[in-house]
Amino acid sequence: MENQTNLEKLNDSITQIVQKYKSLKEEIESLRTEIVTLRAEKELKESEIEKLREDNVMKDLEIEEIVEKIESILG
Repeated sequence: MENQTNLEKLNDSITQIVQKYKSLKEEIESLRTEIVTLRAEKELKESEIEKLREDNVMKDLEIEEIVEKIESILG
């Protein structure tokens, strides 16, 4: 290995660069996939939160109606 020519050293360096490039490319693709998954999960959670907020509003209205009925009976 000590007697490598400049061409062999260059070839080794290029091989290492190509391997690193492929590795980084795979990592980027994996991260992109993860981002897509996380965005989809986020949308589902936001949708669920909105539904729960709407349910809360409806429950609040029901409570107000019950309180009004009780007050009208008592008052």
